[in-house]
Amino acid sequence: MSVFNRDETDDVRHGARAVIALPEINNGLRDTEARLEEAAGLAAAIGLEVVDRLSFRIRQPKPATLFGSGQVEQIATAARMEEAELVVVDAALTPVQQQNLEKATNAKVIDRTGLILEIFGERAATAEGRLQVELAHLDYQAGRLVRSWTHLERQRGGFGFLGGPGETQIEADRRLIRDRMAKIRRELEQVRKTRGLHRARRERAPWPVVALVGYTNAGKSTLFNRLTGADVMAENLLFATLDPTMRQISLPGVDKTILSDTVGFVSDLPTQLVAAFRATLEEVTAADIILHVRDIAHPDSEAQRADVLAVLAEIGIGPDAGERAPIIEVWNKLDALDPDAHQIVLANAARDADVVAISALTGEGIEDLQRTVAERLLAGARVHSISLRAGDGGAIAWLHQHGEVIEQAMEGETLTMDVRLSPDEWDRFQARR
Repeated sequence: MSVFNRDETDDVRHGARAVIALPEINNGLRDTEARLEEAAGLAAAIGLEVVDRLSFRIRQPKPATLFGSGQVEQIATAARMEEAELVVVDAALTPVQQQNLEKATNAKVIDRTGLILEIFGERAATAEGRLQVELAHLDYQAGRLVRSWTHLERQRGGFGFLGGPGETQIEADRRLIRDRMAKIRRELEQVRKTRGLHRARRERAPWPVVALVGYTNAGKSTLFNRLTGADVMAENLLFATLDPTMRQISLPGVDKTILSDTVGFVSDLPTQLVAAFRATLEEVTAADIILHVRDIAHPDSEAQRADVLAVLAEIGIGPDAGERAPIIEVWNKLDALDPDAHQIVLANAARDADVVAISALTGEGIEDLQRTVAERLLAGARVHSISLRAGDGGAIAWLHQHGEVIEQAMEGETLTMDVRLSPDEWDRFQARR
């Protein structure tokens, strides 16, 4: 049996009945019902039918099962009563805990990490996305070979390059995983270099880049579609978008801007995925402005904000990391608020220059957002009066492309242009002359 035709989640079938089990260890800012709802949303994202949701206060996690013995019995009873094939534990499990819970519940058990990996595996559309998911999944799988294979105690004799004398199946499988991971890392490094070249080309252009970030299902793709007129997948599903999408948009006074939609963040994102998707998130580090889209109607909105800022800090963005680009908070889903809450959110947003309240669904506040982004992009821009030879088509085209031409007049062979340029664009124009 090859390591590449069996994995941790190959028993997770579309439509399988599942019980959610939430261990409340360090609840922090999070609402229990909202956490259960998110776990159910993750399960629904791969087509599981959630038939029961349970939450348990855990004072001291048990090394063998995470849950206490009475709690394990409750989970087992729920799985049996609901005829569930699957128990989804909304936390990270060790291989031993996973094995013991499967024995106790007589059901397939998958933890939060495995569930998110399964979603990413289904949704990744580009070659890069699939490579990143495979790398993360192999990393996760490598630590669980002891648990998931029944034939691993057998030994096999060496044959060619497949293993030396007496090599156990588990050693061979681990070697295959290591070799495959090394190959994927080389391929992803090439992707990263290619992406860097594309980014360098844009910087030479240079059109400003605005990146959308936010918690999964905050409405980034709906906002992306609203601003670009595109038809990117935007459903009420967690992780509807995995692969970065870029489109050109126009803003007041800014003829061309690149808008980038990115993967949604989530609490307790598997460490394997944070590392694997670093190449994708590099698009964010190159942005001129970051729009942090928040579901302001969600009960865990503040906790979700903290999760997003923590991931941004990991890739070098934020106040503690030098804040490479200004961050504008976009308080989305005004349409989901009742009238009183709607007015309170609008009033709070109006008091902060770094916040814009919108509904990407209805279009409310979109013009304010466009104007705010344009003002940030044009911050420090000045109007320059520039005289050029009428035949200098290259310079004239460059100014139209990179600045806002307010007025121009021809006198003989001289063209005089009043152009609004940012300090960087003015320096680049001076370097051309």
